[in-house]
Amino acid sequence: MQTTSPKFKALSRAALADRTLQVSLDGLRRIMPEIRTAALNEMSDFEATCDQAAEIRNTAIASLDHYLRQFERQVQASGGQVHWAATGEEACQIVGRICSAAGAKKIIKSKSMVTEEIELNAWLENRGARDGQFEVTETDLGEYIIQLRGEKPSHILAPSLHVTLEEVAETFHAHHQIERQQPLSDPADMLVEARRVLRQKFLAAEVGITGANFLVAETGGVVIVTNEGNADLTACLPDTHIVVTGIEKVVPTLDDVGVLLRVLARSAIGERLSNYTTFVQGPRRAGDSSGPGNYHVVLLDNGRSNLLGTEFQDMLRCIRCSACLNHCPVYTAIGGHAYGSVYSGPMGAVLTPALSGLSSATHLPNASTFCGRCESVCPVRIPLPKMLRHWREQEFKRKMAPAGQRVGLRFWRILNRRPFVYRWVMRLVAIILRGFSRAGKNGRRWIRRLPLLGAAWTQQRDMAAPAPKSFQTKWRRQGAAK
Repeated sequence: MQTTSPKFKALSRAALADRTLQVSLDGLRRIMPEIRTAALNEMSDFEATCDQAAEIRNTAIASLDHYLRQFERQVQASGGQVHWAATGEEACQIVGRICSAAGAKKIIKSKSMVTEEIELNAWLENRGARDGQFEVTETDLGEYIIQLRGEKPSHILAPSLHVTLEEVAETFHAHHQIERQQPLSDPADMLVEARRVLRQKFLAAEVGITGANFLVAETGGVVIVTNEGNADLTACLPDTHIVVTGIEKVVPTLDDVGVLLRVLARSAIGERLSNYTTFVQGPRRAGDSSGPGNYHVVLLDNGRSNLLGTEFQDMLRCIRCSACLNHCPVYTAIGGHAYGSVYSGPMGAVLTPALSGLSSATHLPNASTFCGRCESVCPVRIPLPKMLRHWREQEFKRKMAPAGQRVGLRFWRILNRRPFVYRWVMRLVAIILRGFSRAGKNGRRWIRRLPLLGAAWTQQRDMAAPAPKSFQTKWRRQGAAK
């Protein structure tokens, strides 16, 4: 997985200055928490269901090899084939071989973060440029838009969150050869235009590629959750269906899927269920009126098994609902592209270093206020702040943090071991900081600019000035008075 995470600071500054993006993010941070809360209020046992969902995911991960083998046997019993891929490159090669064996030239895909992770589209298209085949088309509307624009997803569920309606219209004009005398301005017209083009892609494709939300070990079934229904067409219309998914998606039983679906849609889009929840059970059987003649499941590791038995194992519970993104003050300020990875927000800040290496993603674990909102809204109880701290600890141990930061932490440690010196230094710092403060409308004093540290601390926000007396001073005086 290639990332641009080392450019996180520069990308963040650009995102904060992008007024169009800020309008989209403002809508996200206002609307998504509201609809999630409304959906949760309709379910009296949501918290208990989340506990149950977390336990289901823990059970699967604790015996991952057992449940994956059981899933493989069930898929084979239904007439399908299972392929194991240790790396993203291996997964791409497997998919390429299947497509070649099918004699495919036209491939359709439904939205899949795993295929984004391994950059499957680019691999297939580069292979096609050499062999004269493989035209790949995304069929999710948001993915289709950013594919035309040559961009990466900016959100797990809403990949084109950063694109305005005007930009969508311009994109369709540029790629669909629409007459300029017939401008697209109404969203409904844009949807009709996308459907017109994609319908032909659906009908012409020889191979359909989807991801999977869950793999059911008990039945060998694959569960795909969407809001547009494009995954159903992608899985059923072509003669070959390929599922590409991570090994952590397996769950023990069909009943377990029911529990996870109850928390997934509510956390993701504030609904009881998504519009389409599809259970795929192997290739077309005798007597079936539709479905693929060939069915393949590619199970991708790509660093996931390395998390087993580590302080990051809990990350494998993630069901990609995006609740942590929608509630994160950092993500909702800068959007997904600043993270430089297909996985953004708090979950991406934990997962990207695990998959691509900490050295290529050192900024991401530090892109957190540790407010804890991500953990509080996670439907499978992933302790994201705790794991971000673990990455920071590793960063410090490996001496990957900036020298100034390491010196500052050592100085802080020295002060903390000497309470008397600490009190006097903090008292002096508070006096200096209050010297830069100005009175606000509510009477409280705020620091709007600091020399030397101004760009880092006060460029995007005002900083509250220290109180005239510290908590320790007030506590001692109150105790003395009593």
